[in-house]
Amino acid sequence: MSLTAAAKAQIVKTHQRATGDTGSPEVQISLLTARIEYLTKHLKAHIHDCHTRYGLTNLVSQRRRLMTYFKRVNPTGYRALLKLLEVRG
Repeated sequence: MSLTAAAKAQIVKTHQRATGDTGSPEVQISLLTARIEYLTKHLKAHIHDCHTRYGLTNLVSQRRRLMTYFKRVNPTGYRALLKLLEVRG
């Protein structure tokens, strides 16, 4: 089971720039972070689940690329988002 629609909607509502915004880097990074945290918990319980581990590494790579872009475009927003999500930069 992944994130529920209500959880995703709450994340979007928290990080959106304007009403209906789902594509901004803040929203995308926040959603990826939530999925990464969920899969990390899953892998702690299911150590040999290699398919999930592969998917997790892809999500981490995608988030890293988005964070690099966001850092280049909006450095102050990037630092604020890192602090809010408690993610290393």
